[in-house]
Amino acid sequence: MCGIVGVISRAPVNQLIYDALLLLQHRGQDAAGIVTMQDTKCFMQKSRGMVRDVFRTRNMRALSGNVGLGQVRYPTAGNAYSEEEAQPFYVNAPFGIVLVHNGNLTNAQALKAELFDVDRRHINTESDTEVLINVLAHEIELAARDLPLSPEAIFKAVAAVHRRVKGSYAAIALIAGHGLLAFRDPFGIRPLVFSQAKDGEVMVASESVALDGTGHQLARDVAPGEAVFIDMAGTVHTRQCAVRPSLNPCMFEFVYLARPDSVMDGISVYQARLNMGETLAQRLISTMPPSEIDVVIPIPESSRPSAMQLAQKIGKPYREGFVKNRYVGRTFIMPGQAVRKKSVRQKLNAIGVEFRGRNVLLVDDSIVRGTTSKEIVQMAREAGARKVYMASAAPPVRFPNVYGIDMPTKEELVANGRSIEEIRQFIGADALIYQDVDAMKRVVGALNPRVVSFEASCFDGRYITGDVGDADLAALEAQRRLQFEEEESNDRGRLALQSVAEKA
Repeated sequence: MCGIVGVISRAPVNQLIYDALLLLQHRGQDAAGIVTMQDTKCFMQKSRGMVRDVFRTRNMRALSGNVGLGQVRYPTAGNAYSEEEAQPFYVNAPFGIVLVHNGNLTNAQALKAELFDVDRRHINTESDTEVLINVLAHEIELAARDLPLSPEAIFKAVAAVHRRVKGSYAAIALIAGHGLLAFRDPFGIRPLVFSQAKDGEVMVASESVALDGTGHQLARDVAPGEAVFIDMAGTVHTRQCAVRPSLNPCMFEFVYLARPDSVMDGISVYQARLNMGETLAQRLISTMPPSEIDVVIPIPESSRPSAMQLAQKIGKPYREGFVKNRYVGRTFIMPGQAVRKKSVRQKLNAIGVEFRGRNVLLVDDSIVRGTTSKEIVQMAREAGARKVYMASAAPPVRFPNVYGIDMPTKEELVANGRSIEEIRQFIGADALIYQDVDAMKRVVGALNPRVVSFEASCFDGRYITGDVGDADLAALEAQRRLQFEEEESNDRGRLALQSVAEKA
């Protein structure tokens, strides 16, 4: 889950891309990067850190040009601590191509070997984005050999990318001297939207909030398997490049990842969360008497709409019982368990008056690893709650995700191999209520009849690309364990240095 944006305009785009990345910061806090292009020359600035830290005034001045792209990174493949793996990625042939990517390639290792042995291209990092840009570059080279680069050749190349690449990918690429290309995987897993202004300015982004917040109007979503190419004159060319495209948006976008003010694939994220709260209320009523609850308290931020709707349905007061420190990032997308656990107490502080002597129902958007829930339940008890109930607006997360969300191993998932009662005991709640997976799909899908299926593998174990088996999951888990050990070692080192600094 990363945030990507691309712009082609008649005016300088550096500030516009920066502003859009700020609006997409919730999608990735590990690294950020911007590339702009003037004539055929590219200018790049990328580094680890938040948008406000990566781009200083001197960096912005150096990013000249009327076309560009940017990304905020949330690492799911490769090394979370590597500066080299920050995006965008660049290859100089053919033409000079720069690319940003949101998603995860499930056949990245096979493609890496194929690129080296057959296509004669070298991959220097563990990032699947470097794999994707090299596949695209190779296919453009084949499609445009001895010919001018036309939209037809570009669409032929994207069609070849679809045939070779598996997994999830929404991508935006700059082709030096030619224009901006955006394309989405044939299953439509990761989101991608665009706007087209009367003055010819075109903007492509992960979420509609990046368009709204920069004064652009959403035109539509990029369709699954579709490619959109905007030439340097601002003319938009589109083509369906997949053989059998189907729309299967990621359900976890609506549960947690996306901003509530976004609209994705015709579905309001805010309304989707309200609907989840309504079905969660029905689930709660069938599980326990609402009379046992004194107050409903959300765990900021993503759970608020669901908690409000649930409270209304069961006739109980809704209260804000936790104050969030907005200067601490989203703990779910932080690399490393030690950093995540330490950040929970830094991020949230309980308002004692809302807990003292009460039976409280805490509502969260989801429960993934369980460590955050355990800390928050304990915080509620320390604040004086008589009983602490927990409700999750999402079903139990029982399966690894391979399409761009950082939950790749069963060992990390609190719901894997545990009953609801065992999970309740683990997090220390007096009662635990989960969303029903079929009800969730039904009420979110009802917001757009065109969406008949969702990518919900972390809840139902169904991998819609059809290329993920037990052997693939085992290989991903082994790779993740090595990465996890490295992250834990790095986390311990940073926390130790921080402790020394605090004592000094």
